[in-house]
Amino acid sequence: MTRLAKESEGIKKAPTGAEALVAQLESYGVEYVFGLCGHTNIAVLDALGRSPINFVIHRHEQAAAHAADGYARASGKPGVLLTHVGPGMINAATGVFTAALDSVPLVVIAGDVPSYYHGRHPHQETNLHNNASQADIYRPFVKRAWDVERVEDLPRFMERAFWTALSGRPGAVLVNVPMDMFSRRLPESYDVPPPLPLEVPVPGMTAEAAKRVAKMLVEAQRPLIYIGGGVRKPEGTSALVRLAEHLDIPIAHSLMGKGAISDDHPLVMGMTGFWGLELTNNYARNADVVLALATRFAETDSSSWMSEYTWSMPPTRLIQIDIDPDEIGRNYPVEIGIVADVNNAVVQIERAVAAQSPDGVSRASLLTEIKKARAELWQGTKDRGMSDQFPLRPERILQDLLDTLPKDAILVTDVGWNKNGVAQAYKLPAEGRFITPGGASTMGFGPAAAIGVQIAQASKPVIALIGDGGMSAQLPSVPTAVEHGLPVIWVVMNNRAHGTIADLMFSNYGNSFGTVFKDPQGESYSPDFAAYAKACGADGYSISSPDQLKAALSEALKNRRPALLDVPMVNEPVPTPGHWNINDIYQERFF
Repeated sequence: MTRLAKESEGIKKAPTGAEALVAQLESYGVEYVFGLCGHTNIAVLDALGRSPINFVIHRHEQAAAHAADGYARASGKPGVLLTHVGPGMINAATGVFTAALDSVPLVVIAGDVPSYYHGRHPHQETNLHNNASQADIYRPFVKRAWDVERVEDLPRFMERAFWTALSGRPGAVLVNVPMDMFSRRLPESYDVPPPLPLEVPVPGMTAEAAKRVAKMLVEAQRPLIYIGGGVRKPEGTSALVRLAEHLDIPIAHSLMGKGAISDDHPLVMGMTGFWGLELTNNYARNADVVLALATRFAETDSSSWMSEYTWSMPPTRLIQIDIDPDEIGRNYPVEIGIVADVNNAVVQIERAVAAQSPDGVSRASLLTEIKKARAELWQGTKDRGMSDQFPLRPERILQDLLDTLPKDAILVTDVGWNKNGVAQAYKLPAEGRFITPGGASTMGFGPAAAIGVQIAQASKPVIALIGDGGMSAQLPSVPTAVEHGLPVIWVVMNNRAHGTIADLMFSNYGNSFGTVFKDPQGESYSPDFAAYAKACGADGYSISSPDQLKAALSEALKNRRPALLDVPMVNEPVPTPGHWNINDIYQERFF
């Protein structure tokens, strides 16, 4: 029997569902469970209280979900989220949806109403159109949802949940558990939880396919390597760099691919799409062969798939490699489509290229063009970042961060300038990391996700770079960091507006009605975020002059305490060299 299957009197007794669940989490190496209590899950909390697993208590389920997501992204391990029935798991849905769209392994355990009350509409049951149907809320975006109908099924479903979250294209899963299943005991025959398979196999590519890909790349005149968020393993990135350098192939990246290859590398062109770069979009549009690795060609990365702006396929010939077969050819027709783990595939392609072209290829003029364009980008950002204008220009905030933060700092962003501007114009050090909500672009991700990132990377500085709208959406993150002693630094780029949408509305309609914050007299308004941080027990800094930001950042880094910097910022748009079809809709050019 397991440790939890014995009572103190020494009488053998099978564990309850909750006890078996916690023992199973222990056996899988789970160290942290994120969540919020409710009457349907306190049996699990009771078992966790007798376990070495740490429970990270939150004040809102969306914050807990984002924190579990951030932990998974930063640790490489699955995040585990515990939620309550009805409004609890519905509150968490936005965070789970965010993780799902970014292929983050997240296991959600949701308490539900007692199984024997299904259909009687008990307290908080999701039942307007179907009895006890709360799992249906998650089914459109999770990889799989299980409803536990017998306590005997709980261990098996949990094993399946972890396997599904981690295998193939990672993602979020849900195990929905009526609360009585946590208190019922398993059969006497129960002994140990089902083990996870020793390895998660990944699909590989054939040698013949590698040769075909290599031949196209070797013969191409204007080849391009385009990477998404799935190229992260050291063996994959190392092989990718060798491949690119051997044939002098430039590298472009999606939003989620930022940082996979250092911004300093001479072949890195930068991001494509609406918030991309002019050089990158122009080269991508005129490439003759594109090797696309773990990218779904998202709308904003592809200028709404309009061939005159970023991608023109055909005539460009596309090689697309992805672990998810559904992504092959979804947005562009492929000449070669391969279902494989890109980190393994690129190793095989690099070897095949070296065999077919031992001497490699030199594209000196292209390297010079990239170097010139990138130097102009970094210098232009730095020049604008020297401005003493106050409120600060966004580039000044980014430049002060770049000048002050350690090179291994992890930037966790929200949405707006902090996401798009950083991806476009922040020269991320090779040792650094950029974590952002790409698929869902969720406001409120940054403040809470930074909690999980800091837990996963305890020794590194974690900076949540967010707007005032995103900070307002997740204020509970500050007391959570205080409670757990997490030295997260929130830098609030405060333009007293939902800035990106205010800019979008003004550029199309000539006004920003409903997008800026004002007091009853019509004056620009903002809460005192620094005072709020102090009230929570964190350090708070109100930046009131251009020279104060660096000093406050340095002090916060030195103190290693939760800290919030409220930085007034002028509202100006992120440059958009690409295109987004929504502007055509506003201007009635689409119809």
